[in-house]
Amino acid sequence: MIANQFNGHKHEGTLRSVLVMAVLMLIIGFMAFGSTIGHKRKVMQGKPIAAKDSVASVKAFEKVYAVLMSPRCMNCHPAGDVPLQGDDSHLHAMLPKRGTDGKGVYAMKCMNCHQPTNTPGLHTPPGNPNWHLPPADMKMVFEGRSPYELAKQLVDPKQNGHKDIKKLKEHADDDLVLAGWNMGEARTLPPMSHAEFKKAWITWLNTGAFAPKEQ
Repeated sequence: MIANQFNGHKHEGTLRSVLVMAVLMLIIGFMAFGSTIGHKRKVMQGKPIAAKDSVASVKAFEKVYAVLMSPRCMNCHPAGDVPLQGDDSHLHAMLPKRGTDGKGVYAMKCMNCHQPTNTPGLHTPPGNPNWHLPPADMKMVFEGRSPYELAKQLVDPKQNGHKDIKKLKEHADDDLVLAGWNMGEARTLPPMSHAEFKKAWITWLNTGAFAPKEQ
């Protein structure tokens, strides 16, 4: 009788040990799975995403800001509803207006002069199949913006065309962005190559999209 009770307790103890080991194995398995998922989330296109770093982020944005404030970018992001023109960013000749969709009004549509490709010759209209200003309800003004103001604006979905960080990264290769480095003859290019700009843009976003201190 005592032996049977002893064997019963021994069996129960073994069963508990097996259950404990099974639970431990499940916990270890979930931890390993979570670690793998976490690693995958930190990798984009084979490269680790940098951690937040306000110093590196602000430094990268200085390069971004220099490009966005160049005539090749700012001329299509004016404070008013008339695009800017030339390396001195004067008001566009004939004073075309933005319009609701950013493509002009009435007979003065952007595409009337800006053809799908650059028009040959000096100071002739640059071209692109989708030439336009930002629309009236999302003007994305660069002109007159301080580094702090522009950095804040660029990551605000209510002002940037409803773009999240992923879409902002993709925007670096937008056709009109790329056109800034191909505006035809006798126009000053942005202060760095598109590859350098894109690297700074991605670095700024990956490190936290910090804004420089307000002046």
